[in-house]
Amino acid sequence: MPSLIVDDPYTLDTACVVPLADGAQVEAVLGRARVAARAARHASIGDRVTLCLGALGAMEARTEDIAQDITRMMGKPIRQARNEVAGMALRWRHMCEIAPAALADIELPPKEGHLRRIRKEPLGVVLDLPAWNYPLLTAVNAVLPALLAGNAVVLKHSPRSPLVGEHFARAFRDAGAPADLLAALDCDHPTSEAMVADPRVDHVLFTGSVFGGHRIQAAAASRFLHVGLELGGNDPVYVAPDCDVAKAAEGLVDGAMYNAGQSCCAVERVYVHESLHDRFVEACEAHVRAYVLGDPRDEATTMGPIAQPQHPRELEALVRDAVDRGARLVRGGVATQVDAKGRFFAPTLLHGATHEMALMQSEHFGPILPVARVRSDEEALERMNDSRLGLTAAVYTSDLARAERMARDLEAGTVYMNKCDALDPALPWVGVKDSGRGVTLSALGFDHVTRPKAIHFKLAL
Repeated sequence: MPSLIVDDPYTLDTACVVPLADGAQVEAVLGRARVAARAARHASIGDRVTLCLGALGAMEARTEDIAQDITRMMGKPIRQARNEVAGMALRWRHMCEIAPAALADIELPPKEGHLRRIRKEPLGVVLDLPAWNYPLLTAVNAVLPALLAGNAVVLKHSPRSPLVGEHFARAFRDAGAPADLLAALDCDHPTSEAMVADPRVDHVLFTGSVFGGHRIQAAAASRFLHVGLELGGNDPVYVAPDCDVAKAAEGLVDGAMYNAGQSCCAVERVYVHESLHDRFVEACEAHVRAYVLGDPRDEATTMGPIAQPQHPRELEALVRDAVDRGARLVRGGVATQVDAKGRFFAPTLLHGATHEMALMQSEHFGPILPVARVRSDEEALERMNDSRLGLTAAVYTSDLARAERMARDLEAGTVYMNKCDALDPALPWVGVKDSGRGVTLSALGFDHVTRPKAIHFKLAL
């Protein structure tokens, strides 16, 4: 049986070996999921909430084991891995709290002799394909609303973080979930695409790259299947002339560097008003210099290695292209090691960035903060929208009216004021343009894992 071998990005030793499911195993999983889905739709919302909260308790009881697995598979510093468990729990509890109201029937105004309402019914089997960079958060966004709505879930995690799928499955088994309500399996990309095309799958949520999103969309092309796509970002920020430079620099460096920049909503390009450009760059440099690279299991480490083997070289090429086109490299810009170990990329700050640079047009997914100078709000808005991606955008200003005005025209699923790289589970997570399609989180997150059924009864013949 073929196996998936995952390396530790710091030691470069084998982190885990996971057997890959063959065609017969996938057939069995999908068949059992259909059976589980037929039973799940009859459970009350209250019972579903109780089950999901029990599974969350099982996950939280294994916080350290889960965090250690994340760290060895993708290099996230152990403190940040524990924080991800806590962030997952916050989203999990919120979706449980709002589920009864969000999934309740919609009662229509009375009509003589009739009963009318809109019922929100589960789809059946939901296939979730999460990403490795936040392996808990990208999974919970689909798993929780799907199960709360009465679906069964097949969870096929990223080949960089396969152990996370089994943590979810074990938690639901421990909570007493019916057999096969949530099944975790590992398989290769062609097998994943075959599952997308399988008629026993009723909905797919993929989190990953734009390239991967195109592959999933193509696999679904022969079916009238809704595919939710949470894809990349090229997230811009405007630092307006009235903002607090010190606070903006602190927040934006963290927004660019957290998780070694491996986040779809990381800060990827910053447009700074010319009146405070130099002060902003100077303030950023102090924060960039402060990162501690090292063993991600060490509590003192604040930046871990890069997860994917080829990525440090790709990041170097992006920085080299920017410098060749006139950007000034203030700090970093090179692949490196710590104590002759790991595949790290040095925290990087550049200014003088312009839009012909690949760094400003593509999702770089690394610890790089490129800064560009602008003369006005209008120029900043034009530059921020000049991207094929549209996940998040932010405006740092003390003027609420300015933030509101820019938010109306920014082409992004989320617009922040004076913050970045953050999710609130009460708000929908959505992308525009090539950043994806569909919604997760918030009450709207249930809409894509349910279908409306019209109940139109005439009460007497």
